[in-house]
Amino acid sequence: MTHAPTPTSFATYDDVQAHLDRLGMFHMDLGLGRMERVLDALGLAAPPFTVAQVVGTNGKGSTSTFLAAIGTAHGLRTGLYTSPHFVTPRERIRIDGAMLAADLWPGLANRIMAGGGDALTYFEFLTVLALLAFREAGVQLAVLEAGLGGAHDATTAVAADVVCVTPIGLDHQAVLGATIAAIAADKAGALRPGVPAVTAPQPSDAMAELRTAADACGAPLHEADDVAKLPSKAELGLSGPHQRGNALLALAAWATLAEANEWESHEDAVRRGLADAWIPGRLQWVERPDAAQTATQPPLPARLVIDGAHNAHGLAALREALAAQCTRPAVVIFSCLADKDLVAVAEGVRRLAGDAPVLVPTIQGNARAARGEDLAVLLGPTARAVPDITAALREAAALAPQGPVLLCGSLYLLGEFFTLRPDCLESRGAGGVCEVAAAPPDTVPDDAPDDAPETPHPPSPSGN
Repeated sequence: MTHAPTPTSFATYDDVQAHLDRLGMFHMDLGLGRMERVLDALGLAAPPFTVAQVVGTNGKGSTSTFLAAIGTAHGLRTGLYTSPHFVTPRERIRIDGAMLAADLWPGLANRIMAGGGDALTYFEFLTVLALLAFREAGVQLAVLEAGLGGAHDATTAVAADVVCVTPIGLDHQAVLGATIAAIAADKAGALRPGVPAVTAPQPSDAMAELRTAADACGAPLHEADDVAKLPSKAELGLSGPHQRGNALLALAAWATLAEANEWESHEDAVRRGLADAWIPGRLQWVERPDAAQTATQPPLPARLVIDGAHNAHGLAALREALAAQCTRPAVVIFSCLADKDLVAVAEGVRRLAGDAPVLVPTIQGNARAARGEDLAVLLGPTARAVPDITAALREAAALAPQGPVLLCGSLYLLGEFFTLRPDCLESRGAGGVCEVAAAPPDTVPDDAPDDAPETPHPPSPSGN
């Protein structure tokens, strides 16, 4: 007779995923004590590889991806840990760009449980699993994207060799504080004594908090453009003017680590890494070939652009990026979580949409989701609530069959799209059902960058 695995024994990837589900998608328990105990038990508090931690409000995933791609282009075995995921938690843990094999998860998870991992939260468990996987794979450089905050984030329990601070803005105020200064003070909690930090340009209040924290703990803090310069006419795999800042921050981190580790740094490898960097949901264009539609999929407009801008800062960057591509949305699909500054978010969406209609679905199965009806009222007379993402896509395709349709907002909303269309999750346009390009083929950007799917699960609370 066979027996189902106990909660502390995993035989399959699905067993691990079931355990993560039991932990609760939205459970947070601040404090690093649990992480520190498990990392000590597993010998991972100071991993045998170089660690770059990426904290901030906007651009963490892009910066992390750029840095990992630069490391890979230089021949380093590179691990990348990001959040949230769209369809499967496997998206969060990559080695040399490939998702961690599903058959490796149960063995790693069993070792975590043996080290006291039964006390860990969802995000903490995945963080430890990533670190353990990186060690087993012989990773030389690991890039860890923080989840929420810095001072109490699970990634801060791990020794780091450089800390990157992306642009700080208002987000997660209920947890991190109501002001830029308060949020920056929490992010600054990731700074470590003697560990260099590089930062993107920041609001003055945020920079003051970072400098105060750096001085207090003896962390050398440098602005990215004082450390590195993007190669002339470098092509970026992630499009939009704001990605230049993310790429520069990643390059500054790379330069810092290369000097400390005596790694050779070559401009041709830097260029290759910057060009190879790509993640879905960041100004991602989906072109629909005529034969792509199936009866089980919602109809898509001919051109759809997808972006995870969900707060005022991100929406402003998206507006600038679309303007640089000479793109004006014919329809906007938007939704977000209720814990945002919805007044500021609504203003950002209105400026993006202009006089175009805005369809507002309610994100499904998420207790933190804003109601589509409530968002539509804030967004004004051009906005209309629709039941869900499927209805929004159908209506958008009917309103603007040739597009462009902009789908933006919470990464949970994007996750619903990628669950419907997992063929678009890993595609960069090299054939297949979806063709994904940096810009639609009939536009010329003013600021061109010359300088079998698994059972879907929603992202963890570190997402937006």
